[in-house]
Amino acid sequence: MKVPFLDLKLQYESIKDDIANAIQQVLDKTAFAGGFFVNQFEAEFAEFCQCRHSIAVGSGTSALWLALMGSGVGYGDEVITTPNTFIATAEAISFCGAKPVFVDVEKNTYNMDPTLLEETISENTKAIIPVHLYGQMANMDAIMDIAKKHNLLVIEDACQAHGAEYKGKKAGSIGDAGCFSFYPGKNLGAYGEAGAVVTNNSELTEKIQQLRDHGQPQKYYHSVIGWNARMDGIQGAILSVKLKHLTKWNEARRNHAQLYNKLLDNVDGMIIPFEADNAKHVYHIYSLLINNRDELLDKLAEKNIFCGIHYPIPIHLQEAYTFMGLSKNSFPIAESCAENTISLPMFAELEDEQIDFVAQEIRNILGN
Repeated sequence: MKVPFLDLKLQYESIKDDIANAIQQVLDKTAFAGGFFVNQFEAEFAEFCQCRHSIAVGSGTSALWLALMGSGVGYGDEVITTPNTFIATAEAISFCGAKPVFVDVEKNTYNMDPTLLEETISENTKAIIPVHLYGQMANMDAIMDIAKKHNLLVIEDACQAHGAEYKGKKAGSIGDAGCFSFYPGKNLGAYGEAGAVVTNNSELTEKIQQLRDHGQPQKYYHSVIGWNARMDGIQGAILSVKLKHLTKWNEARRNHAQLYNKLLDNVDGMIIPFEADNAKHVYHIYSLLINNRDELLDKLAEKNIFCGIHYPIPIHLQEAYTFMGLSKNSFPIAESCAENTISLPMFAELEDEQIDFVAQEIRNILGN
């Protein structure tokens, strides 16, 4: 049996006719850059996220960058985030001219540890970016309390958390803004690059709308120096089709995770994902913590089971960020995650038989 890490074709086949119709409508209306279909998706996604506004952009990285820029983050500012994330989180901070400041993550959720936040806050701190890693939201009550105490912005990196919840509130709806990626492999994925910012702040919405379109409030009138970060019309139309299925797909992922949990519980030397009582995890990634990760990865591949690693090098140890002068053991939990996590196959269309096969092979390899 072959078990891919991800199979986008299966999902496409299930909605093929609707996708073809959506693309044809874009072609018929010639609404290729922004326009009707992007506006339609923005309204739908804002409602889904329980927010007043959604601003569609060209990628999740652009969403983070423009949310920071629109919030006034710039040179001399510091933004606190975690090193256990995709590098785009830090890139967005750096491209604003600000400095990323890292805090370690919790042992169970692998999300930002709020107990370490206050000791990293300085007179230059402007914002906090909690990363809702793998599809589970961070401890937002504690983070928001600290942010309010110190008058700091909170921008949620929800790029892996489409539809995730914290105490019944959707990802992106709690902080000053929430940022999403629609990279094809995400729970809600475009057929190319795309992203969005959600917020309840009308002023921030207007600023990001201008920044994504060369800084122009109207055509050829440029009030600020902006960038081209618009979403394509075809991506907007495709995302509207897929958004209708997202809740069902997320529930399928949650069911898959429960089956994995049942089959892999009490395996010696391995920790299955933890879901907090106040959270609704949407399992963009189903990640195990295990010793001898690389050996397991290779042996599973021999059985045609294909897994991933998220992420093998924490940001503070990446060559691009050596200028920060941070060494190994600076953030021990994040570094342990980088060295010991393995991501199992996870997508909505995964079959129970495939999950059974993966779990049995893991038990065989580990001698359980």
